[in-house]
Amino acid sequence: MSSFFQKLDKIVDKIPEGFSHARATAIGILNPDRRHDDPEEKRADMIRSEIMSGHRFHSFADERSENFVKWHIDGHDYMWAVSEMLEKAREAIFIMDWWLTPELYLRRPPAKYPEWRIDRILKRKAEQGVKVYVIVYKEITQTMTMSSHHTKVRLEALHPNIACMRHPDHIGSKDDVEFWSHHEKVVVVDNHYACIGGLDLCFGRWDTHNHPLADVHPTDPFDTLFPGQDYNNARIMDFANVPNYVSNGLSSVESARMPWHDVHMTLTGTVVLDIVQHFIERWNEIKKRKYRNDTRFDWLALPHDIEASPNEAVVRHPHRERWHDVGRRFKEHFHRHWSGNETVEYDGEYPIARGSCRVQAVRSVSDWSHGTLTEQSIQNAYIELIQQAEHFIYIENQFFISNTVEEGPVKNLVAKALVERIVRAGREGKRFRIVVVIPEVPGFAGQGKWDETSVKTIMAAQYRTMNRGGHSIYEEVRKAGYEPSDYIRFFHLRAYDRINAPWESYIRKIEEQSGIAYHQLNVALSRLWVGERMNPDDPKEVSVSIPTGQSLAEQSTSGAKPVLKSETYPLPESVAEAQEVVDRWERVARSVRSDEDVADNVVQHMLHDRTSLLDEKWLGTEDEERNAYVSELLYIHSKLMIVDDRRVIMGSANLNDRSQKGDGDSEIALVVQDGDMIDSTMNGEPYQVGRFAATLRRKLYREHLGLIPPQDCAGRPDSFMHAAPHPNEDETEGAEDEAVADPISDATIGLWETTARANREIFTEIFRPVPTNLIRSWNDYENYVPKVMTGHVVPDVPLQRIKERLSQVRGALVECPMDFLIDQKDFVEGPEWHGLNPTLPIYI
Repeated sequence: MSSFFQKLDKIVDKIPEGFSHARATAIGILNPDRRHDDPEEKRADMIRSEIMSGHRFHSFADERSENFVKWHIDGHDYMWAVSEMLEKAREAIFIMDWWLTPELYLRRPPAKYPEWRIDRILKRKAEQGVKVYVIVYKEITQTMTMSSHHTKVRLEALHPNIACMRHPDHIGSKDDVEFWSHHEKVVVVDNHYACIGGLDLCFGRWDTHNHPLADVHPTDPFDTLFPGQDYNNARIMDFANVPNYVSNGLSSVESARMPWHDVHMTLTGTVVLDIVQHFIERWNEIKKRKYRNDTRFDWLALPHDIEASPNEAVVRHPHRERWHDVGRRFKEHFHRHWSGNETVEYDGEYPIARGSCRVQAVRSVSDWSHGTLTEQSIQNAYIELIQQAEHFIYIENQFFISNTVEEGPVKNLVAKALVERIVRAGREGKRFRIVVVIPEVPGFAGQGKWDETSVKTIMAAQYRTMNRGGHSIYEEVRKAGYEPSDYIRFFHLRAYDRINAPWESYIRKIEEQSGIAYHQLNVALSRLWVGERMNPDDPKEVSVSIPTGQSLAEQSTSGAKPVLKSETYPLPESVAEAQEVVDRWERVARSVRSDEDVADNVVQHMLHDRTSLLDEKWLGTEDEERNAYVSELLYIHSKLMIVDDRRVIMGSANLNDRSQKGDGDSEIALVVQDGDMIDSTMNGEPYQVGRFAATLRRKLYREHLGLIPPQDCAGRPDSFMHAAPHPNEDETEGAEDEAVADPISDATIGLWETTARANREIFTEIFRPVPTNLIRSWNDYENYVPKVMTGHVVPDVPLQRIKERLSQVRGALVECPMDFLIDQKDFVEGPEWHGLNPTLPIYI
């Protein structure tokens, strides 16, 4: 009965907002599966269940052969590929995103590629007759800042051929959804090419393999990579007023941006049609609920040619015939059916690129998100792939929250599968390794000690999964008689950089001689980012950050919070006026002194660079250089698992209940197994690995260990930036690749772990980041965290020592501090972990 009264309380709370809204919400709360009560819907559910029962992982989709799939690491490569894919669209573009920023530049620097902004690309294609369909998550505006309203208004104002849906509603409807989000990151072009992975097309995601923390360019402002709100550090402040996309409250001369690591795929092949099916099901369900009578939003028909492939499960789809009768249908080009019963698998405009990958789409959906009963085929896939692993598992994920037992608030059992696989390896006496790479801290703005915040809850949930709380992975493995660190270890990523903004000795002199204040330069640049105004709602003014050189008494996890100050100015009336301001700044900057020998970034020295940090020059004072060094966690947003260098699951799903249960966030992922096998070794023994999985895992290892060259945005696009079916360059013959080819050899494990340990020691000495093993309880916190501006070097470390130590950093890999707050028992054992916190599911 208590649950009934809780529901009743919610209903009563809604009444002041309007009786009709409250009534609709009440119906939704008291009967969440009401759409599955009538005979017709029960029949549809039965058909779906029969289809899923015949597929691996109990998925809506079957395995598909001969797909061409390629991986892209980090936003620089993936977003270039997306720009290529969008540009060649001829009929239809489908986009599904958690957040989509219309003003996002897919190619950079923006000054070089102004036409490659998303809104400008989509406008160009719509004017050519391409239909564009977009679904974005409708956020809870009281707690989230990405403004899907701006996304919808901005896109639909571009052209009538663009339609953007927002879903779900949160108040006053039968589909009142308070907690969960649409989390997929999907692009489909012409039913022939698709993208699946972890990268949203929004601010904060574009990044290079270098992962720069700084973006100040005194002598050439047009080298800016992160314009306006795209220069972001969620650990310091969240996005604000994103419709004014050129504004920013974060000072680039004082604060580091938070770098972003992620992975995505582009592909072509028949699995694209399964991704299309997922999109069309979602589109039509939302149209039925929200836009039934709005003619801007077409009904969509499934594109499958059932005459050419009559045995496909989609033939039995419960809504296929009805959607065919009422919906707009775009062709699919994998089968061409002719009157003579001849199936031709080639189309001159859409050539079939036969690949070697066997691929299956899996997803997390339920009634609120998709109009179906709950499907959790992503969790099924994770568990089964773990159970079938022979030697090695590599995981990169934004979160790591799971359970090893079937009790407690966390419900997904991925961790249970990991424990069982480790224990089996122990009993068999076989070498088996699991490597997990997750962010140091969740990427949310949090207070110093995270008291009663989402950051604290998520951190506690992750440590409960890893090594404490009673049923963690480490505890369960030890109960079975084995040392867990022999089988599974956890790691993070962290970077450093130097902000090239010597204020008194250089920037101030440019201001004085040019008559242009630095913030006026940023105002002029903002006008150039806006360009020739396309919409009446384009920004007319801009808020720019003003450096203060001050920090608040309140500490964050990496030092004291900076004092954030911004001022608002009108934008110049014309692009020409703004251009003149920038040109004058540049002329004076070069006349004050030659800055060519001073690098605007030094983060490249973490990679396999030709020079060392010790070779870098600085023309300001020693104090200015010392204050210019910054560090920040390298945020891991990937949703990836690689098994035995043969199989990969990659998509939008995090390792937590929100993504894995099926009835929380909606998600999609692909399970990829490449039939193109290459010779390798596993624990020194000959072993065949799949090209897709092995080359991806090796490239990730090389990036994290600093065994790749720095990435230069000024160069020509390489193979990794082109969309499928353009293949990635074969790097398997290189010495660096060979050094990481065998993931469980003593040499690779030694290289990985010693690098992580050495990097951790350096960052601890120079920056004292949190978490750390040196904080075993909150009593240790105050004496450890430096009282300096967030991310800056600790007091009293000599400049030469800073440079010597940072020059020894190799890659971004650092150890996970497993003993952080180990003596603070209430950190992971509070009442919320025993069912006394009704909001806990929001975070886990």
